[in-house]
Amino acid sequence: MSLKCGLVGLPNVGKSTFFNALTESGVEAHNYPFCTIDPNLGVVEVPDYRLDVLKEIVKPHRVIPAQMSF
Repeated sequence: MSLKCGLVGLPNVGKSTFFNALTESGVEAHNYPFCTIDPNLGVVEVPDYRLDVLKEIVKPHRVIPAQMSF
């Protein structure tokens, strides 16, 4: 399952910093407005302990966790 999310807000409020924290990427985040004009894309796996429990019960060949796209 894939979820999609967008980050919007005023210039120079920390959107790129938040994006870097979520995706562990290294997009530019400087202290002046309009530093990042082009959109940045990132995908993160969503950890879920319930998936581990189901994996132990069912024992599937493959486990695909949920993903969040930014």
